[in-house]
Amino acid sequence: MYPSGYREARRSVALGALVFCLVGCGSSEVADAGHWEGTPTDASFPDATVDLADAYPTVDPDPDASAPSPDFDAGDAASGFACEGKTLGPGSRDENVNSGGLARVAHMHVPPGYDPTRGAMLVVAFHGFSETGYEQEVQSRMDKSSDARGYVVAYPEGVATSWNAGDCCGDSWTGGVDDVQFTRDLLGAIEADYCIDPKRVFATGFSNGGFLSHRLGCEMSDVFGAIAPVSGVLGIPPDQCKPKRPIPVLDFHGTSDPVVPYEGGTPFVNIGMGIVFRSVPETLDYWVNENGCLAPPITIFQNGDATCTRWGLCKGGADVVHCKIDQGGHQWPGGVALPIVGKCSTDISATDTMIDFFEAHPLP
Repeated sequence: MYPSGYREARRSVALGALVFCLVGCGSSEVADAGHWEGTPTDASFPDATVDLADAYPTVDPDPDASAPSPDFDAGDAASGFACEGKTLGPGSRDENVNSGGLARVAHMHVPPGYDPTRGAMLVVAFHGFSETGYEQEVQSRMDKSSDARGYVVAYPEGVATSWNAGDCCGDSWTGGVDDVQFTRDLLGAIEADYCIDPKRVFATGFSNGGFLSHRLGCEMSDVFGAIAPVSGVLGIPPDQCKPKRPIPVLDFHGTSDPVVPYEGGTPFVNIGMGIVFRSVPETLDYWVNENGCLAPPITIFQNGDATCTRWGLCKGGADVVHCKIDQGGHQWPGGVALPIVGKCSTDISATDTMIDFFEAHPLP
């Protein structure tokens, strides 16, 4: 379970005076407006002094919200992997691990249908800069999906609410924290406690966590079946990204993202560092070329402001898919909206889309 007072403390720190009852990305009020009342949807609106920590949600105002998603042919997603002697069952609890001399933690959500004798799918979901694992849990609405579809979720905590993902951010980045090794150590601890199918382990993340998802695709393609970054780009030089195999990539990004601009460059929102990000097209080009995709891009989903494009005929079936959100902000599509960083799409569910994608792309 979460430490005593954890949720209440995060509410007081993160929300302050925000009126948060309107932020449900799937709520009718936001769906009708398309964005925050009085807030333009282009990238020019943010106040450079805003604090991202004030944006993250600690409660879902519309837990019954839903959004559509494209279908991926998952085939037979059942696991043949079996376990003995696993004693932990369904529920929410912390997974503690020592990594690099640091005490680290991930918040686990194990669905009611979890069977400790059968290999479950595991999704590791990394939070954004200044965010916590619990806020990532709320923002993505992944617990609800986990309960419905039977996979296990881990929400790790970064050192000082940050990840060392290459270009960004915070103390983890400036202090050289080895978050790749932490991820390996965490997976070892989780697999010791739970029955996890090693061929069905996947990574996603938002913002700084999306950057880390890209990095894990470069450095842990032997472990993760696929990655699904949201509002993040490749943060390490392409010549340093050397995956051991082609890895499937599903990428989500808004064209008016003020924090990680779609066309690259300096963030419109002050995140405390003079950094320049790689663009989304450059990031996609890297993965398309690295995976040796031969088929021209085709549109596989279009609904409102959401368009998903796939590059196919890739080595090892490692397709690259990009879901572009027209005029979308720094948001988790179909999740709980952040109030100060642009429009959140209700026209696609990033969570449901990536779970379909993951089920269709187990580790070979």
